[in-house]
Amino acid sequence: MKIWKGTLILFLLLFVLWLLLAGTDPQELIVGGITALLLSLQFSSKAKIFAEVNISFRSFYFLILYIFIFLIALIKSNLDVARRVLDPKLPINPGIVKVKTKLSSKLGRIMLANSITLTPGTLTVETKDENYYIHWIDVTSPDINSATEAIVRKFEKYLEVIFG
Repeated sequence: MKIWKGTLILFLLLFVLWLLLAGTDPQELIVGGITALLLSLQFSSKAKIFAEVNISFRSFYFLILYIFIFLIALIKSNLDVARRVLDPKLPINPGIVKVKTKLSSKLGRIMLANSITLTPGTLTVETKDENYYIHWIDVTSPDINSATEAIVRKFEKYLEVIFG
């Protein structure tokens, strides 16, 4: 059951990606559907990771919210890093901090690590179980709880609903 759910989700993701890139011409829909189907069947054994996605209206709603929260965090961190680069004193306090996550699903943890890495000023260096080691451009506190609150919590509450 998990493999089929993961394969279906992979098919939908591939087909939507095809639609975004190629358009909705009838020929493109047919080719995109066949390509997405063949790829999702070929990689069905690997697609079981997608079975961790909660399929519900609530998770879809939180996915939309997560995209906006991520974009806001991305813009804020870009402006912060740009300000630091343009400041003649270059006010940085770099370091590696340890943070913890409550996420239990593998895909949710991957999404969290990528979200942290994609926002400028932070980089996921290593993950071990619920612990993440993050290179932070301006370490405000080496304490695990306050670093977790500053880096992880803004993404985690949405990913927890989406991925469980």
